[in-house]
Amino acid sequence: MNEKILEIKSLKGWYKKGDNILSELSLGLNKNEIVGLIGLNGAGKTTLIKILSGLLESYNAETICYDGKPLNFRDNRFKNQRYTVFSEDSSFGYFTFREYLSYVFSAYGKKPTDVTDLVKGFHFEEYENKLLKDLSMGNRRKVNLITAFALKAPLLFLDEPVNGLDFQSTEFLYSLISDYKNHGTLLFSSHILESITLTSDRVMVLENGSISRIFEGGEITAESVRKVLRLDNVI
Repeated sequence: MNEKILEIKSLKGWYKKGDNILSELSLGLNKNEIVGLIGLNGAGKTTLIKILSGLLESYNAETICYDGKPLNFRDNRFKNQRYTVFSEDSSFGYFTFREYLSYVFSAYGKKPTDVTDLVKGFHFEEYENKLLKDLSMGNRRKVNLITAFALKAPLLFLDEPVNGLDFQSTEFLYSLISDYKNHGTLLFSSHILESITLTSDRVMVLENGSISRIFEGGEITAESVRKVLRLDNVI
């Protein structure tokens, strides 16, 4: 029987009161699994990740439990258990990669680890000492991804992580996502079916503000997801 690390029941989330983006959303994340989150544009994928990351306070839920205990997403004990890579992030522009890495590890009470393999895997060697504000979108994404996979938080959230990456870095990212179950639980959103079908243990389909379908194991195919989303074209 799978052991839950995060369980949410009847979550509602909004930016404008009375206009819910998420409504009656329920999900459970198991320990040491990879979960893909997919949905059409505007389905609420980024909104959900913002709520999970404590950046959007306009929500309520019947139940939120982390490791069997009730919590608020802004609780300090939960903040130290999760790390998020957002699809757009322009913060810490005057830090270099190394300065940012050191800052994040310090914030989580950890000592920086050797990231040589991650830097090489993402072909990031020549950018390590450049200011983040001077990096391209793709290289800025690599900064956050290298930091995330080095930190190895029990819960890792990725919002559209493939955006802006070159082919080799994308393939490397897929291997990192697949292997993350050795360290913790990873939830990532994507509009690219390949990233979901190649890496996920389960796939959650977000429609009309809630999880409409969950695929597992052999059910995870591009054809099955397209059918549920009623798509004629590739996402």
